[in-house]
This record gives sequence, structure tokens and C-alpha cells, in this order.
Amino acid sequence: MSEAQVDALIDQLLADHDPKNTSAVDFLGAQFDLGIGWVSFPEGRGGLGISPSFQTRINQRLADAGAPSPYYRNPIGYGMGAPTVVTHGSEAQQARYLRPLFTGEEIWCQMFSEPGAGSDVAGLASTAVLDGDEWIVNGQKVWTSLAHRSRFGMLVARTDPDQPKHKGLTYFVIDMEQPGVEVRPLRQMTGEAEFNEIFFTDARIPDDERLGEVGEGWRVALTTLMNERVSIGGAVPKKGSGMIAAATKAFAKGGSNDPVQRDELMKLWVRAEVHRLTNIRASQMRKVGVPGPEGSVGKMASADLNKDIMAFTMNLLGPDGMLYGDYDLDQPQTSMEFSDPQKAFLRTRANSIEGGTTEVMKNILGERVLGLPGDVRTDKDVAWTDVPRS
Repeated sequence: MSEAQVDALIDQLLADHDPKNTSAVDFLGAQFDLGIGWVSFPEGRGGLGISPSFQTRINQRLADAGAPSPYYRNPIGYGMGAPTVVTHGSEAQQARYLRPLFTGEEIWCQMFSEPGAGSDVAGLASTAVLDGDEWIVNGQKVWTSLAHRSRFGMLVARTDPDQPKHKGLTYFVIDMEQPGVEVRPLRQMTGEAEFNEIFFTDARIPDDERLGEVGEGWRVALTTLMNERVSIGGAVPKKGSGMIAAATKAFAKGGSNDPVQRDELMKLWVRAEVHRLTNIRASQMRKVGVPGPEGSVGKMASADLNKDIMAFTMNLLGPDGMLYGDYDLDQPQTSMEFSDPQKAFLRTRANSIEGGTTEVMKNILGERVLGLPGDVRTDKDVAWTDVPRS
């Protein structure tokens, strides 16, 4: 399909569904039906079966027209859930989940991390035991963004503790509103509870809500994890927008004539633009399904960049940088709400942890891009039950 044909579909969408007069759900539903929701997905599943490189152009044109963003409405479902479902899900699962996920009618969350399994996700201890044609789940997950709003969750549980930790896992889609699923808020230093912890007590999942084969959960989880890194660090904003826009605004408002501050701002602006251009190139190279390591490059770079930009912005604000309203507990509607630079400064502290720590990203890039020797793994071939745990 040519660029002109894709542009014609965008023109049709905007002509038939003016974003100013169309609800977000109706607009996104029409976008999905035209195949320009995820152009790399199959026809009938929100896509056209063409290169994902077209998506950047589509998203930019729609943003310029004031259209709603499926990412901001459902960041985890859009960025991580949908690629996993379309890669590993059955035809029935794709037909059931993808459209309401895209429109934001059904929010998704991701449940991998546990109190004893953070950076080492494969060490998780939550269990799923087969009972007839259902799985009974028990355990705990933590740091689950937007679980308080989610209709469905992506869950990895241990189904065979006698296998090595990577081989005894299975991946499921779970109904977050069913009995046996309890969501508890985790208060952050912003005052919000965007993250949650989840407790499963004899929660049941039908076997047809499994993604991939039994024992293949780690392979399916890699699809989610690699897309998560693209989702977090692979955005392609307008030039000068995003975090760097807050720094530029603070610099202009303060009327600073300090050449050192001006020089530091320009260095940050150049880093932000290099990152943006790198993400454009990465989006053109991106594979369908499990992306390559370029997602880890963007994720690692964006974490450090965002923290540096917001630290600089706080310095520009001086004493005002310490004024952050109140810390009343709030459970936000999205994980992307930055009402002021003070909040953004606090929230960006998490960027180097969520979606894989910076240290994990360096390991991935060292092994998969630079070809360096991998970390020593003494438990690689040891049954999970035999691995020492504190």
C-alpha cells in the first residue's frame, strides 16, 4: 500500500468523523475499522498488514487534527497488550479483545512483577493449577499500573515448579472484576496511587484464556516486555514538545540571562531532539510481534533524559520548585497525567525502574547488540523449587 492510499484513509476518517464533534470511542472505533489503528496488524484486527513505519505518519496527522489518542486512553493495553494478543492470541481472543482495547472501552494492565520477582521476573512465585478446563490462581503481584481501572489483565503464573524458572511459566488473560481478584492501591511520592498490588485467592481462568502453550509463558512475556520498552521510550513527539517543552517554558518565564543555564538548556534540547530522531528511525526498522533491541535503547535513553530535564527545570524554578500542592491520595485515570513540572519531576524518578531498570537495559544491549558475554546464570537449568530464595 502506498503513502497516498494511507493518506486517503486518514482523509476519509477525518471527513466522516470530525474529532471536534465525535466521541472518542466512536472516532477510535472508526479508525480501527479502517485498518489504521495498528497498520501492521492483520485486516479486520485494526490493521492493513503493512509496515509499521506508516503508523508514525498516521498518528501525527491525527494528532494535528485534534483526534483522541488510544495510547493515552489505554497505555498498557495499546502499547503492550494488543501486540501480545495479536502475536499469540487465538482468532477468538483477537476478535474479542482488540477493538474495545483500542477504543479505551476496556482498560488493560500487566501483572508480572512480584515482591520477590522484580528485575528477575522469571523468578515469580504466583501459581496456576489446572482444574478441569480452568486454572486456579493464587499469589500476589505488585507495581501494577492502572489495575484499579482495568477490565482485563495480562498475567504470568507458574504452572510447573519442577521446571527451570523460565520453562515453568504460562501466560493468561484474566478478568480483573471476577471473584478472587483484589486490587489495593500503592501510594507514591506524588500522592497518587497509579500503581497497585494485586492479590489472587483461588481466582479461576478458563483454559481458552491462555495465551500461547502451557509452559511457554516466558516466550509470550518477552513479546509484552519488548513492546513495553518501545511503548515507554519509543514515542515520537513533535519537535520541542514533551518534557523539554516544560524546561523551555520555565527558562523563558524566569527570564534567565545566565549563559551557563542557557547552555545547559540547549544541551538538553539537543539530546531530546536526537532521541526523537532516533525513535523515528527505530520505528521504521521495527518488527511486528517482538521488536528488536531498539526499544531498549529508547527506553534507557528516555529515562535518563527525562530525569535530567526535570532536575534542570526544578533548578530554574528555584524555591517554587518545592511547591507541589497537596498529597491527597488520588487514583488517576491514566498513568500519563502531568499537571505541573513539580509532579513531573517526582514521577520521572520511576522512569529508570518501570519496564526494566536501566541496569537491565544495559545488559540487554550489551548482550544482544554488542555481543558481550551474558551474565553468569547459576540457576538456568535448576528446577525452580530447588533455587535458593530468601
